[in-house]
Amino acid sequence: MDFNPAGIALTLAINAVFTLILFHNFEKSHTAHLDQQRASAQFTNYTNIPMEAKPSVPFGMPQDFVATANQVTSAVANISVRSGSALEGYSGGSGVIISHNGYIITNNHVVAGGGKVAVTLTNKRTYPAKVVGTDPTTDLALLKIEETGLSAMRYANSDDINVGEWVLAVGNPFNLSSTVTAGIISAKGRNINILPGMYSIESFIQTDAVVNPGNSGGALVNMAGELVGINSAIMSESGGYEGYSFAIPSNLVKKVMNDLKEFGKVHRAMLGITILDVNNEIATDLGLSIVEGVFVRDVVQASSAESAGLRVNDVIISVNGTKTRTSPELQEQVARYRPGDTVSLDVIRNNKTLRLNDVVLKQKEDTNFGNR
Repeated sequence: MDFNPAGIALTLAINAVFTLILFHNFEKSHTAHLDQQRASAQFTNYTNIPMEAKPSVPFGMPQDFVATANQVTSAVANISVRSGSALEGYSGGSGVIISHNGYIITNNHVVAGGGKVAVTLTNKRTYPAKVVGTDPTTDLALLKIEETGLSAMRYANSDDINVGEWVLAVGNPFNLSSTVTAGIISAKGRNINILPGMYSIESFIQTDAVVNPGNSGGALVNMAGELVGINSAIMSESGGYEGYSFAIPSNLVKKVMNDLKEFGKVHRAMLGITILDVNNEIATDLGLSIVEGVFVRDVVQASSAESAGLRVNDVIISVNGTKTRTSPELQEQVARYRPGDTVSLDVIRNNKTLRLNDVVLKQKEDTNFGNR
């Protein structure tokens, strides 16, 4: 066999260049990974956006999700919002049908800009929609179309879902109708500081199901085809999916929808306290065995909390037996109730656990300050 020195030299040079390119890309990828801590949260409605996404495929997924996907896609609609002028453009997202006679959940930020709202079902029929009511504090809205015999989705008990459980996200990313993606529950009770206002409720379910602009208001479902949450936001540097999506838990959604349907607005109950997450310093000062729970920093006069005997330096660990490891979890639990409802609180005081029964929740407006 004849050897060509020039050819060998050329091959070695090409390999060296290729190796440098690979090393450069690795360094770039590594740097991007480190920079993710600076990513910002954003809603996932769309507004004349370009077709660009970065989907990923979860590792080790079950054989298929065909049965669940077939069950739920017809209960998820496409929401479009058009302004009065064609020059002002359009926006939109997704919606979840929760009754056979046309009630549909979506996000408040999908419809908050005003304009004519239209709902397109999976059979491609489009209906004008009425906004029954909105709640900016939870970023939810209730729509109504005049139709019957619709496929409706059942609520799951979002308290029962576990980290690591498989879920599907169903919606209309980039205005692509009836798109289904899969992922797992990554965390619960997340606060990502995306909702404005003193009384906003952020206790998101975090998933790695692919969610992109247009998914806002769509469904997060369990393998039984039940509604676990309403997809609302992503954490992203690029504007597209990067592995972190967030949904409003179904138990909170159900309460807000019932209020909007019955009253046209949400009736918020309050404990009347200012709170902090228990951190290592608080746990050490109070002699707590674990670093979790909600620390009571202040109690409002004449509030539900004061009437029930709650004190400064108490640590709330559950509401009606449901654990409250963090402030968002406590906020979510209290937000599920209406003024006049009675709850019980489990509290750690002076290193002893006690239960405060018959805590009557008051209307938000009945307290002068306090965030929950």
